[in-house]
Amino acid sequence: MGELPLDINIQEPRWDQSTFLGRARHFFTVTDPRNLLLSGAQLEASRNIVQNYRAGVVTPGLTEDQLWRAKKTPTVVFWQWVNQSFNAVVNYSNRSGDAPITVGQLGTAYVSATTGAVATALGLKSLTKHLPPLVGRFVPFAAVAAANCINIPLMRQRELQVGIPVTDEAGQRLGHSVTAAKQGIFQVVISRICMAIPAMAIPPVIMDTLEKKEFLKRRPWLGAPLQVGLVGFCLVFATPLCCALFPQRSSIHVSRLEPELRAQIHQQNPSVEVVYYNKGL
Repeated sequence: MGELPLDINIQEPRWDQSTFLGRARHFFTVTDPRNLLLSGAQLEASRNIVQNYRAGVVTPGLTEDQLWRAKKTPTVVFWQWVNQSFNAVVNYSNRSGDAPITVGQLGTAYVSATTGAVATALGLKSLTKHLPPLVGRFVPFAAVAAANCINIPLMRQRELQVGIPVTDEAGQRLGHSVTAAKQGIFQVVISRICMAIPAMAIPPVIMDTLEKKEFLKRRPWLGAPLQVGLVGFCLVFATPLCCALFPQRSSIHVSRLEPELRAQIHQQNPSVEVVYYNKGL
């Protein structure tokens, strides 16, 4: 085999992001839990491979699969940070636009989201006192859904005020759109809620059944690790699949944009009918 060519675009995802399958394969790679087992030496070696390739130097014997595996290095760090951060910080870091947000706004978003989740949990808990125990097990899901509906728009409130960048197909910036921001935020909220459904809907049903069995009654200490394992298993699949529900580079028809921006685009680029934006995560 010859030396690996230097024209592989590792700046973009490996698979076609215009299809659900391509997006799913990308996010399965990004969220692969095996990434957590990589040693410091492996991460450093991967970093060197990527840096050398970008500089035009191909590591001898390097294959395309090895190059793409090495490319996951910064992604591993990103997802480890995400998993250990508050939802408020996560939503701010994954916003679409480049408008700044103050420390006060960050605090407001975090307090609002946690308050909304707790209030929802307590309210639903009181309503389900006289209902079967299985119903009560779904209260955490309602709390998570409420937190996402509150937290994400608040963390990205600047986008709702000043809009997010929209571009033509070639990536040329055409202006800022609040309408595109609303669409992007809505897509992220839907993805986050769908992401929580398997982990918070499947384990409660399984645990409710198992807790009635003699095996678990004799070993109650297995309840907690078993439930954590079920949740983790569900998230391994739910996270990448739900991240892939909508394209990262989403589009919107010019006719749906604000009148001022629509007129500006038609004046500068009359042939443009669709614009693109980064929806965030």
